[in-house]
Amino acid sequence: MAGEPGRRPGGLHYGWIIAGMSVITVFGALGLARFGYTMILPSMKEGLSLTDSQAGDLATVNMVGYLVMAVTCGFLASRFGPRIIISIFMLVISGSMLLTGMAPGFQVAMLGRTLTGVGSGGTNVPVMGLLPAWFSAKRRGLATGMAVSGSSFGMVVTGYLVPIILNRYGDEGWRYCWFYLAAMAFVIAVLGYLLLRNRPSDKGLQPIGAEGEEANPGEARSTGLQWGLVYKSAPVWHLALIYTLFGFSYIIYATFFARYLTWEAGFTTQAAGALWSAVGILSIMSGFIWGSVSDVVGRKYGLAIVYFLQFLCFTIFGLWKAPPGYYLSALLFALTAWSIPGIMAAATGDLLGARLAPAALGFVTLFFGVGQASGTFLGGRIADFTGSYTLAFVVAGAAALIGAVASLFLRSPQKAL
Repeated sequence: MAGEPGRRPGGLHYGWIIAGMSVITVFGALGLARFGYTMILPSMKEGLSLTDSQAGDLATVNMVGYLVMAVTCGFLASRFGPRIIISIFMLVISGSMLLTGMAPGFQVAMLGRTLTGVGSGGTNVPVMGLLPAWFSAKRRGLATGMAVSGSSFGMVVTGYLVPIILNRYGDEGWRYCWFYLAAMAFVIAVLGYLLLRNRPSDKGLQPIGAEGEEANPGEARSTGLQWGLVYKSAPVWHLALIYTLFGFSYIIYATFFARYLTWEAGFTTQAAGALWSAVGILSIMSGFIWGSVSDVVGRKYGLAIVYFLQFLCFTIFGLWKAPPGYYLSALLFALTAWSIPGIMAAATGDLLGARLAPAALGFVTLFFGVGQASGTFLGGRIADFTGSYTLAFVVAGAAALIGAVASLFLRSPQKAL
């Protein structure tokens, strides 16, 4: 609106600055902190003489750290505001990646990866929960879909940057990879503190798209921070259980992607990195596309379609052991990669409103974290036991198929409340 205080007539609504900063924040919290490990893993495994189980365990403790902070930071962000929480935990990410790079052995690396998970949970959940405050329900899927594209940019950067650093520094290159990523995370922490704002009223604005929109039931019931609405809501529990299946299935694929290609498919590190970067480039629009689709067709149908495509992705990757299978799987993952987190963030905002959205997202992310920790724990052990990741990817596909079916039974916000 031309007359809104805090914005020039015809100027850019500050909500788009928030959306842009959310992309950068997710880039650091997940794109670098989590998916950087995918590319660094093969060299780090050799450098620290890790078994496949230990390599999986480093991913598992990262997810456990994420899980521990998911609920806590959701409530902290609802109580104290996302801005300060995001900035603090992005600094935790930076420090923990430095520690990982300096690790002399498995135990210190495990501590570093655990703290990185803590930082990721403490950053990603609040920033995704921040968006429902800045965007109305009819724009929410679009906004959260934009934010999750930060993971894609992280894949692009690490896919190209990590092989370059490894070639430059040789056997110690994996350590320098973590140092470079830590420096980038520090810069993001500073930018977040300078640019993020907790709510539109801080800038004298209304949420984008709020003009003429009636308050939904969740918005009305979230006044006064009624925390019981989060954990007493059956639809929120339903979302949480569905999110568990996504965490379990996708993390097996994302964590062991490069390891599988270099170990079983005959790819070089550079070739695997190039494919991972290509996935990142193509996946940039995945959250945007499917978030917008869910705005139109509804969250449950959007989730069901994405889960089914990921079922095909994971199953093909494990069973079609030829270049066409690997590339088709990578394409399917790129098309859907970060859509489910975006739809989940929008769905929690639909159910409980902007004030409780960070807490609700934190609650369902707890289950997402359980799924992730279980996925990496099981995936590494399947590889050790069978000598292949094939079964791990098939199991991931089965979980995604269950998620597709379960999504069809979600209720609309109007019927749920």
